[in-house]
Amino acid sequence: MILFPAIDILGGKAVRLLRGDYEKATVYSDRPWEFAMDFAAKGCKALHIVDLDGAREGSAVNLETVKEIARIPGLYSEIGGGIRDADTVDLYLSAGISRVILGTAALKDPVFLRQAVSEFGGERIAVGVDLRDGKVAVKGWLETSGKDGIDFLKELEDIGVSSVIVTDISRDGAMNGTNLGLYERIGKETGMKVTASGGISTIEDIRALRDLGLWGAIIGKAYYTGAIRLEDALEAAG
Repeated sequence: MILFPAIDILGGKAVRLLRGDYEKATVYSDRPWEFAMDFAAKGCKALHIVDLDGAREGSAVNLETVKEIARIPGLYSEIGGGIRDADTVDLYLSAGISRVILGTAALKDPVFLRQAVSEFGGERIAVGVDLRDGKVAVKGWLETSGKDGIDFLKELEDIGVSSVIVTDISRDGAMNGTNLGLYERIGKETGMKVTASGGISTIEDIRALRDLGLWGAIIGKAYYTGAIRLEDALEAAG
């Protein structure tokens, strides 16, 4: 299982939100790329980036910060947040990002999703599926649609999407453990490469996700608070 430490960017700073609430942001650094450098130095091979401003505003707000991160060698990088047209996809990929994650656009503009997969390739396009009470949330988690999460995942698979990042918003930043039941169900009902996000707070969580056969897992607050050492997490991920 691939381990993705997360860097969430708000106003050019590395932050963590509590359950997606922009008013409950803890700032960890005003130089986010230094975290990426540290991840690489500790043996990490992948990195998950979220432009929180972009998710809210629908544009590449923190592009210059993202470019600084993308320059760090040896890291497979993915980014989500506000990517709603082909120009923004190309902007990030040209900046050195390995793949982009579509969120709101994947739900609201399936034509664009199909075009993006066709134009840029399935390996460079993933979809972030953020769930609140089983329903898909959009626009930086500020809105909840009426779309059932599992139904949406099946629709994505039919379109040809091969990789998804699934977040249980109720667990994100709460340090209450990950939703193993959700990921087990997704594994049974779809054949996609699934990356788990939200609530991973112990080494046991990482091992349990690995044992479920997930493709990847994202750690955020647990790393920043010191609850999980990155070296231990990498070992547990296998």
